[in-house]
Amino acid sequence: MAITNDNNFSVDLSTHRLNGAEQIDSPNFNERPSQEISLLVIHNISLPPGEFDSRCVEQFFCNQLDPSQHPYFEEIKDLEVSSHLLIERTGRVVQFVPFDKRAWHAGASSFNGRENCNDFSIGIELEGTDCQPFTEIQYLRLASISQSLMLSYPEIRLNRITGHSDIAPGRKTDPGPLFDWGYFRSNFESEIGGSVKQVQRSPL
Repeated sequence: MAITNDNNFSVDLSTHRLNGAEQIDSPNFNERPSQEISLLVIHNISLPPGEFDSRCVEQFFCNQLDPSQHPYFEEIKDLEVSSHLLIERTGRVVQFVPFDKRAWHAGASSFNGRENCNDFSIGIELEGTDCQPFTEIQYLRLASISQSLMLSYPEIRLNRITGHSDIAPGRKTDPGPLFDWGYFRSNFESEIGGSVKQVQRSPL
């Protein structure tokens, strides 16, 4: 069963994979404690820090990062981390973990008083940093994919799309102050079917 939208992304509910995304399997996941999927968490990541288009993020999520490539990699070499999706600055979308599995993206976290957000959330990483604007194509991809996820997992609603900094305050800062939440949310028709609409973004 696939639920589609107008932007060529769809969730296949037989596999819980995103049609339209490149599939690269990460070993860093486990089973959810229940079938609940009710939260979407937005992150940012770049490896090495501040550098893009290195493919190091996917190496990191697959435990294949070479610590000798960069001093920072020595600090994170023993971490086992993943997200469900990565949206690169070019618009390339990669899925690492099926949506029905628990990716290891949120860490110690709490949403509305409920801890362990990995248990019931989907994590999306945007290639970027706290101090650089995201690209237009990233916003459009994120809005389109979020719509597909909301259609497929209806417990995810607009008020249950949040940032890593909101569920881990004081520990995490992403997606950062330059992530334009207003612009992202303006791509949705509020309360009416969750369908994506295209809007023009004001120049920075």
